[in-house]
Amino acid sequence: MDRILIRGGARLTGEVRASGSKNSTLALMAASLLADSEVVLHNVPRLQDVETMLEILRALGASADWVGDEQSLRIDPTTVNQQEAPYDLVRKMRASFMVLGPLLAKFGCARVSEPGGCAIGVRPIDQHLKGLAALGAKIQLDHGYVEAAAAELCGGRVTFDLTTVNGTQNVMMAATLASGETVIENAAREPEVVELAAVLTAMGAEIFGAGSDRVTIRGVESLTGTEHSVAGDRIEAGTLLAAGMITGGDIRVTGVETAFMESTLDKFREAGAEIEATAGAVRLRMEGPVQALQAATAPFPGFPTDMQAQLMAVLTVAEGSSIVVERVFENRFMHVPELQRMGADISLSGRSAHIRGTPRLMGAPVMATDLRASASLIVAALAAEGDTVVNRVYHIDRGYERIEAKLRALGAEIKREN
Repeated sequence: MDRILIRGGARLTGEVRASGSKNSTLALMAASLLADSEVVLHNVPRLQDVETMLEILRALGASADWVGDEQSLRIDPTTVNQQEAPYDLVRKMRASFMVLGPLLAKFGCARVSEPGGCAIGVRPIDQHLKGLAALGAKIQLDHGYVEAAAAELCGGRVTFDLTTVNGTQNVMMAATLASGETVIENAAREPEVVELAAVLTAMGAEIFGAGSDRVTIRGVESLTGTEHSVAGDRIEAGTLLAAGMITGGDIRVTGVETAFMESTLDKFREAGAEIEATAGAVRLRMEGPVQALQAATAPFPGFPTDMQAQLMAVLTVAEGSSIVVERVFENRFMHVPELQRMGADISLSGRSAHIRGTPRLMGAPVMATDLRASASLIVAALAAEGDTVVNRVYHIDRGYERIEAKLRALGAEIKREN
């Protein structure tokens, strides 16, 4: 099993490009099942989660593989001959459950294992099922599998009880082939929802209001294939900026739409960073120490839960005391004990973390517990005195493409070893 070794203390400088968005890619791969012809995706990150989704598409009978420069995927859904997504694959990541809506809409039935993924808190699928049932699907739970069937999906009104990104995407995909009009209330507003809607529209769907909390879909008879370049990953970009910030660096991250990062960039400014955001790139410079602040996670356009752990790592060396409140997932502080092993002064009270800045962190052996927690440990290690070993890095490989190479290009002393 691989591990990542970091020697802290190097100031990061230079320019690096963010990879394509993992979350957008997974949704777009699921959406390809709706098409009657080939779908080609460019700027696709080479990640374990993407490989898992490829395995799922192939298990369903689709032809799906890397092409060209190996940053592009070609998916031919016309060979799909199965409607069951097996447990051994779906258990690996939660986003794989998004094949349920497309399979149901395209073939009238689907059998998908209940999903797995990072253990960061309860992420119920009941909202997905509620939405599909509103379109006329008959839902059954059978020994860990969700079975859905409908002779014909019909447009309906879906009001989510809580905001759900994957739930919004799943129902939106199913509604594209339903007869009549579907309205989704309390829809997720995340950029990944907007990108999925844009690609579905390019395939022939009629979708209005994506990016707001009310999305309308008018069903069509069929969708065609399309070609699309995936947007840059705003969370990876934020993580790289956090690494520059904690090391007092000066870095520029390209390949990302900064308009979708405003809440993250605002917090970095509040913590003392100088930010220059332009179309497709953002530069961060630190001229002084990190400043303490208060932050609370929220659905987009609020501060993203996927950046909470990385921000906390930066705040461990801030001047003064900070408070970070996690309002999205109830179990997303699993990185705290590992940061404490490095000398961080953090105390927890319910969903709040109180961080008292310390002059320096100390290198230590630590263990990644989930995707974003692993990123926070790497960020902290870059500023720690001495060597840090991050174990169980398969978590980070699920969502970051060659992160050690990107950080090394900015001057970090970091390497991967088996």
